[in-house]
Amino acid sequence: MKFKQKMLLALVGTALTAAFSGASAQTVRIANQGDSLSLDPHSLNESLQLSTTGNAYEPLVDLDKKLNVVPGLATSWKQMSPTLWRFDLRKNVKFYDGTPFTADDVLFTMARIAGDGSDMKSYSNDFKEVRKIDSHTVEIETKTPLAILPQVLTQVMIMSKKWCEENNATRPVDRRKGIENTASFKTNGTGPFHVRERQPGVRTTFVRNPNYWGKIEGNVREAIFTPIASPATRVAALLSGEIDVMEPVPVQDIARVNSNASTRAITGPELRTIFLGMDQKRDELLFSSVKGKNPFKDKRVRQAFYQAIDIEGIKKTVMRDASRPTALMVGPGINGWSAEQDKRLPYDVEAAKKLMADAGYGSGFEVTMNCPNDRYVNDAQICQAVAANLARINVKINLQAETKGTYFPKILRRDTSFYMLGWTPSTYDAHNALNALMRCPDDKTGAGQFNLGSYCNAKLDDLTVKIGAETDKAKRDAMIKEAFQIHSDEVGHLPLHQQSLAWGVNKKIEITQRADNYMPFKWITVKAK
Repeated sequence: MKFKQKMLLALVGTALTAAFSGASAQTVRIANQGDSLSLDPHSLNESLQLSTTGNAYEPLVDLDKKLNVVPGLATSWKQMSPTLWRFDLRKNVKFYDGTPFTADDVLFTMARIAGDGSDMKSYSNDFKEVRKIDSHTVEIETKTPLAILPQVLTQVMIMSKKWCEENNATRPVDRRKGIENTASFKTNGTGPFHVRERQPGVRTTFVRNPNYWGKIEGNVREAIFTPIASPATRVAALLSGEIDVMEPVPVQDIARVNSNASTRAITGPELRTIFLGMDQKRDELLFSSVKGKNPFKDKRVRQAFYQAIDIEGIKKTVMRDASRPTALMVGPGINGWSAEQDKRLPYDVEAAKKLMADAGYGSGFEVTMNCPNDRYVNDAQICQAVAANLARINVKINLQAETKGTYFPKILRRDTSFYMLGWTPSTYDAHNALNALMRCPDDKTGAGQFNLGSYCNAKLDDLTVKIGAETDKAKRDAMIKEAFQIHSDEVGHLPLHQQSLAWGVNKKIEITQRADNYMPFKWITVKAK
């Protein structure tokens, strides 16, 4: 081990020891490669952030360990008509500060996610009106029939109207503009845990909510979340017992974690799809050697990029076989996925060169590629491999890999020409990916909110609306297939793979690994040694 790495490990170990000295047997110490960028549950629609804030905040409709829909802050719901749903709210629930939970908080929350700064607009773009019937009954009217509304609501965390108004947090923290408010650093939810201390980028400490309305299966009283960017340092901290849980385990270290006497690796398929997007809207790319035009508007260029990427090589050398190459923007486990359609275009450098030449770019061009280096499994290494692949068709990639703290605000502003993104459909249905990633972007409604390259097809948009309304499964699946075919034929994005989950866990920890990579603390138990 190099001296610099030894010093880094020593410093991290000292910090962890200081943080965790005095921790009881009911304290769990969790490390991740990155931090939750905010405690505001509406400021960033990103799995780690939603998983973290989901310990303090709760939705109307929740998910169990198998991702089945179950009651949350709503005890029941009923579809009154094709476009009208009624939700009965749970009584005798209080926010952490003691304020009772009522219908007013639901109305406030639904308006907040649809407002300026919200990263959750796409969850409400089909809403027409949210109405209060009485203190514990609300109705949601949609513009068109939306059969999966309960699933949509599983990601919408309810906030206290009173607390937000008193703390100048009525609008979400806007990550694109760097605007912060109280909700970024403090929590006041109805959930099983509350944030006692928040040091962004250093440590966030959760404590159990003593007045929580529901059942907490685990015995954790305190959860200490620490970002450790270095994979080697993160693994070393797990093996030495300085932390109890870490994710992700680098694919090359899974065997090492399993061979250690006190640790194990929990692995499984993840529902997230990793893909690349391209600016298809601007007449001239922001970050390219091509002036006066946009090569990504030409399908031949997009297809050339696709066929120049050696996805099997990336699977073998970068992902160590811990990935599943995909041709679709969703994978197995998502309703609407089809094995028949999930067949990639062949990796063919010569065919890609011909496509580039036919499009007038036989000599290639330069373009900047934006990637995170602390969000997905081996994200920066994947981008490096893609850059090497594209060099074979004379494309020079200027790779800009950076921490997600600066990466996400940049790409969410669409301040990019070529980027990486990962997506897990929160409803576990293809409609979510179509609505958020492939519809024409509409800043007012939130449709296509994460279609950051502005791919656009009116027929796909029309199908997406119809898919949301259709209740006949056969008809609905046929429309999903048609929409995916349109997107594939036009090479709207460059799908890469579904990554595998790998958590490192001390053997004294009992934990539930869901396929969406969420980690609810209420299901964690620290066993006696």
